[in-house]
Amino acid sequence: MPDLSIYIVEDDVTLRDELANLLELNGYNMQVCNDFATAAQTAIEGDFACVLLDLTLPGTNGHSICREIRKASEVPIIVLTSAGDEFHEVMSLNLGANDFVLKPYRPAALLARMAALIQRNGQQLAQTSTIEHEGVTVDLNACTVAYQGKEAQLTRNEQRILTLLMRNAGAIVSRQEIMCDLWESDAFIDDNTLTVNINRLRKTLAQIGVPEDYLQTRRSLGYVIE
Repeated sequence: MPDLSIYIVEDDVTLRDELANLLELNGYNMQVCNDFATAAQTAIEGDFACVLLDLTLPGTNGHSICREIRKASEVPIIVLTSAGDEFHEVMSLNLGANDFVLKPYRPAALLARMAALIQRNGQQLAQTSTIEHEGVTVDLNACTVAYQGKEAQLTRNEQRILTLLMRNAGAIVSRQEIMCDLWESDAFIDDNTLTVNINRLRKTLAQIGVPEDYLQTRRSLGYVIE
């Protein structure tokens, strides 16, 4: 087992101790959150393999923490909560959580989900940190896009959409494929949400002088970068 550290953001002391014991027995290191006001910053700055995040927390909530983490880090996030309604699940996934697990959790299933996320994230980090097509360069680590000496910051969704299209340059990528890549299941995302993200990406590209026809719409089919 690699030397992996898990960040536990949970205010229930009994459950937190159970999680810590489970992780330790399975070869993980862990750090527990003692100050929920700084939970997001600690997750961003720490060298964690995964974050286990409760939603109902004193003085804040897991959705806010998830949003702040995802602005600056791609660390895998598993929301672990007793709030099992559809709203909390959809909100968590839309804000960047990788998985949503209900309490009481099954230890073996939680460990399997966590291991799969950690492995997938490790493979992504091992890939090249930049991708380039027709003079447009995306820095995957810095989450920026550059063109002819100009640079702009990308949101997480903008980067994922642009990277997917660039890696499939010349081929039409359907809206469903983009939604699945962004959120792992298009069941949680409607067409309007994707359209908003595409429009924001186009504005970001325009800010640095990327030609308007770089990202093209194929009506009823999807999008393509030639």
